[in-house]
Amino acid sequence: MTSGRRIRVRGQVQGVGFRPFVWQLAHRLGVRGQVSNDAEGVLILAAGQNLDAFERALKHEAPALAVVETVEVEVVEGAFGGTFEIVASGPQGAETRVTPDAATCPDCLAEIRTPGERRYGYPFANCTNCGPRYSILNALPYDRAQTTMAPFEMCAACRAEYEDPADRRFHAQPIACPRCGPSVWLEDRTGAIVDGDSLELAAGQLRQGRIFAIKGLGGFHLACDATQAEVVAELRQRKRRPIKPFALMAPLETIERHGDVTNATRDRLRSAAAPIVLIERSLTSDLPEEIAPGQGRLGWMLPATPLHHILLDLVDAPLVMTSGNLSGEPQVIGNNEAREKLSHFVDGSLMHDRDIARRLDDGVEIIGPTGPVVLRRARGSVPGTIPIPETLPDRQVLALGGQLKSAICLTKNRQALLSNHLGDLDDALCVDEFLKADRDMAALFDHRPESVAVDLHPDFRATRHGHALADAQGLPVFEVQHHHAHMAAALGEAGWTGSVAIGMVLDGLGLGPDGTVWGGEVLAGGYADYERSVALKPAPLVGGDRAQSEPWRNAVVRLDQAGLSNVAERLFRDKPIDVLRSAAAVGVNAPMSSSVGRLFDAVAACLGIATDRQTFEGEAAMRLQALAEKADTREAYPYAFDGQKIDPVPMFESLASDLESDLDHGVIAARFHGFVATAFANAALASAEAVGTDTIALSGGCFQNVLLLRRVIDELPDMQICGPGQVPANDGGLAFGQALVALARMESY
Repeated sequence: MTSGRRIRVRGQVQGVGFRPFVWQLAHRLGVRGQVSNDAEGVLILAAGQNLDAFERALKHEAPALAVVETVEVEVVEGAFGGTFEIVASGPQGAETRVTPDAATCPDCLAEIRTPGERRYGYPFANCTNCGPRYSILNALPYDRAQTTMAPFEMCAACRAEYEDPADRRFHAQPIACPRCGPSVWLEDRTGAIVDGDSLELAAGQLRQGRIFAIKGLGGFHLACDATQAEVVAELRQRKRRPIKPFALMAPLETIERHGDVTNATRDRLRSAAAPIVLIERSLTSDLPEEIAPGQGRLGWMLPATPLHHILLDLVDAPLVMTSGNLSGEPQVIGNNEAREKLSHFVDGSLMHDRDIARRLDDGVEIIGPTGPVVLRRARGSVPGTIPIPETLPDRQVLALGGQLKSAICLTKNRQALLSNHLGDLDDALCVDEFLKADRDMAALFDHRPESVAVDLHPDFRATRHGHALADAQGLPVFEVQHHHAHMAAALGEAGWTGSVAIGMVLDGLGLGPDGTVWGGEVLAGGYADYERSVALKPAPLVGGDRAQSEPWRNAVVRLDQAGLSNVAERLFRDKPIDVLRSAAAVGVNAPMSSSVGRLFDAVAACLGIATDRQTFEGEAAMRLQALAEKADTREAYPYAFDGQKIDPVPMFESLASDLESDLDHGVIAARFHGFVATAFANAALASAEAVGTDTIALSGGCFQNVLLLRRVIDELPDMQICGPGQVPANDGGLAFGQALVALARMESY
């Protein structure tokens, strides 16, 4: 018997080439033994003279897609043999992390562009450093038989690469080539297959102004030539998306011609996640305004698959690449589903026969003042996990998020798995997708919840589902106030372990425990509990949900509060102001709200932005931000503060005066941003001093606005800022915060 070591490696270590890396490392250092995958990660039995160096290299030299969390070592006795081998995977389980889908690596990209290579021009080339992972996974452990690649039997050449530990395709589960792998074809709008080179034909028709459905990694896109204004306008009409910005796909050199690309944006574009990154439009860009009306930024992404690389090479122009769905519905993923739902508003479809196991939208990010800020967590980031703060217990919790930008969070093994964006639960099809994701994630990760966390609002579909599930399984339910969850999410992402912090939460709507609608708060507390220190002075949301979609309603009530009824009547003379005022006076369908999101809407309406109706959530605020970013001023409108309420009356008085003097609307928008930043930062500083903390968490949908985020951080130079970052500040991060609150409360349950 020989003394050796049993080494357990935990983290994102399956599907990333970790076993061949270990094999090569062992041969380099003369280590004997074996390596295998199992339910908990990677298991290594090792003996030899260089085991200390071997252990260090496991973490410091790991493959690019690997995330090594822990390396656990124990001395064992055994027969280790004279070589080092890769052995078959252990039993199925879900104790290890699953690798997200990864964009095409440089080696595979070079192959598909090199004549004579076996995979030249092949749309599905991949290796252990890139390609589909989560989008094709049916069950763990991550082996080919557990993926949607199972029907494709490897040819002899692929099998040889797959079985060679020295090859970068060793145990690359989606390995394929033109002889044995998935194939692509072109269909016209009737579903008939078009003869010829599918990619060349599709590229030619895109150049001619056609609109295509293209099957990608996590679903279908709708694509057209982004340089042709009339085609972009036609796509808007067909998709029923009048204003909301379209995403764009292009090579990096094209993006650099149209956007102000910094090193930080370049790094995110080139990352394995390949997200959409919002980039300021350059003054020399000649792309049509129809792509993103009223916006100063365009959403760009690099091609994430060989199919997209080849198509863009052939088109030689940037492409609009928007989700393949009708606005508000889930993205289409199946071929038959695409024929049923997309064929009537596309001119053709680029199909392939590798099934997609789950819908994954494109991720969306922007570079904030402290680094990348995730706006939509999706393909390339999911199912990456977030460590649970050390002060919280290791328990299994299911958190179900909110009504909009829904997402689910599971906690297990001191990690939180925050799902991809699942859509708005106002839509019945998105509800179906939400319920499917709940079942899918529970089964895939063998999750057995000990409690359920939901939003405080009883009518949210996610809340109702959580209560029903908890009742069926006999589990406790923790109802978490919306803005407390936002605060906890920002603290948790930073790994905060203190006793008390301040949360500045600015967003649209969230039910408060007092029965009013919150949306502009300074909170003091931690994961388990909180107190509301400061809030925006409330105003009625006349018409309830209509106040969210019709900004003029918010403008009228705020102007009336400021004694500026005559201004409201002048600006909105064509609106039923008297009816609105009557409803506000008697409180009919007019709940009081402290929402900063609705305050943004009110100011936007005063400037003539989206006055009548917003065509998508956040439209008015986004356009107001774009306007403000054109102004070169750091000025801020005044406000009143009594220690508990921030009163915007002085701000509206100054704004009305500026409107009367015909001041540039960009300056007005910038001064408004300054007011919000200054008022809430000063309130947060006062609250922090009162409770004795230097930690301030920033969260809520308003912090998707990087101009506001930058202004707020500038006002807090000596404070420890938590968030936003990889957890969305909008409701896409709500479930993560709910889970942390539930964990904290379980200790005393």
